[in-house]
Amino acid sequence: MDLQTQTELKRLFETKLNAAMRLYLETCTRCGVCVDACHVYQSMPEIKYTAVGRAEVIRKVFLKYFKLEGKVAPWLGEVIPLDDVAIDRFYDAAYSCTGCRRCMVYCPFGIDTQMIMSIAKLLLVGADREPKLLSMLADMSIAKGEDVEGSRAGFEEAITNIEPEVEALWKSPPGKKVIPLGVENADVLFVGLSGKHSIIPAAAILNAAGVNWTLSSFEAVNFGAFLGDPKRTKAIMGRIITEAERLKVKEVAIVECGTAYRVMKQQTGKHPFEVVAFVELIARYVRNGKINLQKNISDKITYHDPCQVGRNGGIYEEPRFVVRQLTDAFVEARPNREMNWCCGGGGGLVAMGELEFRMKSARVKADQIKATGAKMVCTICENCHSQLTDLNEHYEMGLKVESLTNLAAKALKKA
Repeated sequence: MDLQTQTELKRLFETKLNAAMRLYLETCTRCGVCVDACHVYQSMPEIKYTAVGRAEVIRKVFLKYFKLEGKVAPWLGEVIPLDDVAIDRFYDAAYSCTGCRRCMVYCPFGIDTQMIMSIAKLLLVGADREPKLLSMLADMSIAKGEDVEGSRAGFEEAITNIEPEVEALWKSPPGKKVIPLGVENADVLFVGLSGKHSIIPAAAILNAAGVNWTLSSFEAVNFGAFLGDPKRTKAIMGRIITEAERLKVKEVAIVECGTAYRVMKQQTGKHPFEVVAFVELIARYVRNGKINLQKNISDKITYHDPCQVGRNGGIYEEPRFVVRQLTDAFVEARPNREMNWCCGGGGGLVAMGELEFRMKSARVKADQIKATGAKMVCTICENCHSQLTDLNEHYEMGLKVESLTNLAAKALKKA
């Protein structure tokens, strides 16, 4: 690594050193409480797959360049130089971590390993050593957002083409737009994914509730966040914020995408609109009588708490409430809620592929679901859905893996 690159990486490192980050880097006592918290370590018991093992790589560089003892007498402590070997270790640490924060729940000091890994990801971007597939996806997402007007006709045609599938789930009154676009002063701006599978069930539920809503021109997923690149993260989320402000909507409802929800809810500051996960709307509409659901699931079903929506977002009871409207055969996975095992697909790993690692590192998740005896598992995150589908096939679990929004849409009934 040349001196100019090293100097730039040290500068990037320093931009992350706020009071909280310094606390995380300086406080760890290596007590080991976090070791058993990681699903990767539980499935593949190697020290490098522990929270403390990952953080130590970052911490040793921090000690060398940003602590007096590391600068004056590096031989007195464990330090490593910021070089190509360190960058390789950063990659291994950052992309074996899904950012689930289960370790933080166990840590007596509340050390946030995901924040520490954000240093690794930022420096990987600075060194041009980040996963190129994630980088490409982030750039493509930004480019699509910059050409909304140029692609509007095609987008509107595609939306019109899927309206019959929405109508098959819930028939709208004559003359009412099935999937509205560009509606000002709407109650809800729904932000979906690029596939119709994310739009159709949500549109049916919103139409059944009779709310004034509109579909976003943008997709929710934020590849910049997976990449750990603040500039690209801001560019992707900024276009949704601008659209919501321009349309003067009351709420922005995020599709079943954990990272998209957390970025919009927790990392964009205050707005003249509220940010909600779509499951919160479903639960609200059931409770206030706007929609009615029938119990049409007889098989035993369990629910997977997505890390970004659950442990990091605090949404636990709304999805359980909705599931219980659909069945009398709901069974909890153990542990659950803030202690739930990560599915193993977060942090960009699903988007990157990484099938062999994802399957090996999430064995404990497969075992957890098997232990429920359920025939179906549902969730409210696209990444989790993809990962659980792969786990189901890999470990021959014989499950149906479902989106909770899709299940709710199929259960809509007239009052």
